[in-house]
Amino acid sequence: MRPDFQTIDDITRKLAAAVPEELKTARAELHEQFRAILETTFNRMDLVTREEFEIQKKVLARTREKLEAIEAQLDGEDGKDPE
Repeated sequence: MRPDFQTIDDITRKLAAAVPEELKTARAELHEQFRAILETTFNRMDLVTREEFEIQKKVLARTREKLEAIEAQLDGEDGKDPE
């Protein structure tokens, strides 16, 4: 997943704003370096969006329900007397 660029921009701005005034000339360069570092780090983390997470959570819940239904069917078959 590509990170949300708005989030990266917000974090980068906050980091750059934290740079002391004496280093103001370096602020633009630091801003770009912060952004590159954050983007690389987020890409390596293999993050998913909240929406993707919620979708997978629903898929997992449905899969679990189906598995439990199949297990119940198998348990019911095991209880039958062989004829």
